[in-house]
Amino acid sequence: MSSQLLPPVTAEVVADAVENLSARLRKKLDAAIEGCPEGAGADGAVVFRFGEDAVVTLRPGPSGAVTDAGQAVCGCLLAPRCLHRAAVLGAAPLAEPLAGEGPGERDGAGAESGALPEGEAPARVPGPAATPGSPPEAAAPAAAAGAGAGSGSGDAGRDAVVPPTPAQVRAGAALWAVSAEALAAGVVAGGAVVQAELLRAAHTARLAGLPRAEAAALRVVRGLRAARERRAGQRLADLAAAFSELLRTAALLASGTGGPGLTGGGRRAYEAGGGLRVHGLCREPVLTATGYGGVVTHLLGTDGARYTLSDVRPGGLARARGAGAASVALGGAALDHAGLARAGLRITGATVSADGRLGAGRGVRAVPAPGAAWDEEPLAALFARPAAEAVRELLARDAEPGLLGCDVQVVGAAGEHLLVRERRAEAPLLRLRPAHPHPELAHTANLRRLAGHPGLAVRVLGRPDPDRAATLSPLSVGPVPGAQYTLRLPAEWRDRADLGYDRLQGSHFPEGGAPAGPAADGEPGPDAVGDSPLWRVRRLLETGVAGGRRAVAETGRGPEPLAAYGPLRRAGFAAAADLAGALVAEAGRRPRDAFGRLTEASSEGYAWAWLAASAHLEAAHRSLVAASWA
Repeated sequence: MSSQLLPPVTAEVVADAVENLSARLRKKLDAAIEGCPEGAGADGAVVFRFGEDAVVTLRPGPSGAVTDAGQAVCGCLLAPRCLHRAAVLGAAPLAEPLAGEGPGERDGAGAESGALPEGEAPARVPGPAATPGSPPEAAAPAAAAGAGAGSGSGDAGRDAVVPPTPAQVRAGAALWAVSAEALAAGVVAGGAVVQAELLRAAHTARLAGLPRAEAAALRVVRGLRAARERRAGQRLADLAAAFSELLRTAALLASGTGGPGLTGGGRRAYEAGGGLRVHGLCREPVLTATGYGGVVTHLLGTDGARYTLSDVRPGGLARARGAGAASVALGGAALDHAGLARAGLRITGATVSADGRLGAGRGVRAVPAPGAAWDEEPLAALFARPAAEAVRELLARDAEPGLLGCDVQVVGAAGEHLLVRERRAEAPLLRLRPAHPHPELAHTANLRRLAGHPGLAVRVLGRPDPDRAATLSPLSVGPVPGAQYTLRLPAEWRDRADLGYDRLQGSHFPEGGAPAGPAADGEPGPDAVGDSPLWRVRRLLETGVAGGRRAVAETGRGPEPLAAYGPLRRAGFAAAADLAGALVAEAGRRPRDAFGRLTEASSEGYAWAWLAASAHLEAAHRSLVAASWA
């Protein structure tokens, strides 16, 4: 049965329904979910007939979700402790943690701003952090967080470490225990009962004021469901990343370590930012897999602090294309996003979130102001440092990398990508890939235009890809000051072209051929990230996610179990080899009781070994990516 025909159900309702089943019925739950009949709508309810005397009725509340146990009833004699009711609730999609609050965000003054929903990430080239069809979660949005958090006098107060309360520590410990059990079970054994335990722990985390932990648990449950149903677009790498985030968050909470970034926030909090003077950098179309579309305009303050102004609402591709010229909903400013990306604003009574988003409260007033060119301060500082130095700093943050500026020279095309070389001595080849591959957006077409002019000097503003070697997703381009063979953009574009909206034409390129020079030639060298033997560790971690503890233990039962990690040691990844070996050894460990009988090992030791290998893999991968820019 398709879960799209069912109303969403909150985590606590599903968990209660499964917990109320007897042990005998729990064994039949997975089969009952698979055989759940199709529902039929009737008077605002959805009815499922298992037989004459077994009819399950779901009556969603005003929010459209089933939020109370009384909204799901069954007519059989065992109700509400029956298998029919639990099967229907288990087949239904999970409701969002903040269901019913809508996609907008409210700042301190209570005004709605058209920003991306909390946890909704703009769709980008598929990778570990963005999968087609994935629901909104509590991960930081790439478009908004990409500009970096705003800095100011209020940052110290926002970043102050606050230890978790005793209730939060207990919730974290409970979440760690059930997460370890779910990891040991893997996809093959992570059925409805295991998912219900995660949902119960997620609800407990929510009651304790831990929305980030709750969202991480829900993301794992959704991933387990997608993997078991073999949905299109489901990737083990995404589920492994979700498990890593959940285990890391739960472990830190259980240890009593906390902070604003660890506990998270149910709604984005806005704080008074006073008076601001901001300059437009560029605008970026946002198109999510869940039907949201819009634009994010990146701004820079006079003190170098980075901000974003979002206008993202339901509407998909049509809204993503049209929002680039929509009016700015901020303090009555008579500007659209196209104008703001090339101009500036003077804001009084500004409200700013911790990740640099500007709020549109009732007390906010904004008036247009002259902008700055890319070769004028404070914008020129973005292009002053070598790209390798900036990338090291950006990748060191535990968040989506921010924006990076650099001057490059076009080398040529490589499929749908563009090869360029930074305009400095002994710079490596860089790969520019479309920030969004949708053919109706202008990213890919503009890169093809640029690829047709080898030797062209281009100033690029984009976001480095944390998963690929020397790869940049450009958002905007412009001419390089002082270069002869560079772009010739219209004066009204203020020497910048937003690649998602503006389309480069033949008149925007210089006449004549490119000057001869070594930077105009070159072939991609070895891929230090793709060619590294770290894939062996990644495959081992994903094997554990798919097959559970037993599958990892099986990898160590060959004639030479340690030979698989020889390439890691020869390549200098001795720590990765040791951690992988420790994970296999822990997976196969079978302790004995006082009478010498074999017993089941604790899942917590296995979870610690898996998390250690995962954390080291992520750190090593980021180090390789940063080194590829040097």
